[in-house]
Amino acid sequence: MSAITTKDAGDSKRHCAACGVSDDGDDGGGSLKACTACNLVKYCNRTCQIAHRLAHKKACKKRVAELFDEKLFKQPPPNEDCPICYLRLPIDEVQNTYQSCCGKMLCSGCVFAHGVAAAYTERFKCVFCRSEPYSSDEESIERIEKRVEANDAQAMFNLGSYYRLGTMGLRQDHAKALELFHKSAKLGHNFAHFNLSVCYRKGDMVERDTRKATYHGQLAAMAGNVKARYNLGCDEGRAGNINRACKHWMISANDGHDLSMKKVQERYKSGYVTKDDHAKTTRAYGNSIDEMKSDDRDIAAASRASGGTMYK
Repeated sequence: MSAITTKDAGDSKRHCAACGVSDDGDDGGGSLKACTACNLVKYCNRTCQIAHRLAHKKACKKRVAELFDEKLFKQPPPNEDCPICYLRLPIDEVQNTYQSCCGKMLCSGCVFAHGVAAAYTERFKCVFCRSEPYSSDEESIERIEKRVEANDAQAMFNLGSYYRLGTMGLRQDHAKALELFHKSAKLGHNFAHFNLSVCYRKGDMVERDTRKATYHGQLAAMAGNVKARYNLGCDEGRAGNINRACKHWMISANDGHDLSMKKVQERYKSGYVTKDDHAKTTRAYGNSIDEMKSDDRDIAAASRASGGTMYK
């Protein structure tokens, strides 16, 4: 058996890496299957793959790590737009409001502006679908449960948060909260992944598990959660992987995350971030801030900070 080494990149794509059978049909091949993990080499059957495992293991593991990093360090798409003002939704979840009646996420600026400008009989209605406000905690939970049945990841996350804290008239139930967080995370909800990461990191509701904390943190970051991305950068920094840390912080700074931008500036001064990368990140950070900014949002934020009410 004449094995093809992993280094022979061209041959490894045209021949079985274990026995050397060609994929062009000359040696009876033509049906070689690539290694599903790394796609670097091909095999004619399971027996050849097992026989070549020890020789291929190191290169396969390295390539798998490279492929994962390509996904991990890819800039995620920005938040969707508010369906009322058509401005990009803020990255801070406190500045957004979920409407359980229609399942829409609205920016606080639009909710605030509606509450101030609308007639008293209209101001408490949903800004998007015009539904009447819920009259009790029970009605609110009923609406959210309907959204959960419709596979609404945000509704699952919100309901899980209520069970976690024992609010909205619900009995505190950590098992139910975790179940809902995991369901929401499976649907790709980045805040669900982020919350699970924090839970496993701190041992809150679950046993402390660093591996699971990192796993959910990475999925949250790849889905666009800037807090998770910032934490990953801090983890890499503590581990001495400064270049990887800077990559994380530049990605989240690009989305307008203040703490990440400060980290990028600090690492630029200490020489770990290049002048070009610093300039690009600064521009992207500024553009993101501008895209998420509006007068109504600023007024709503000021009212919230002062402890005032949205309605007069």
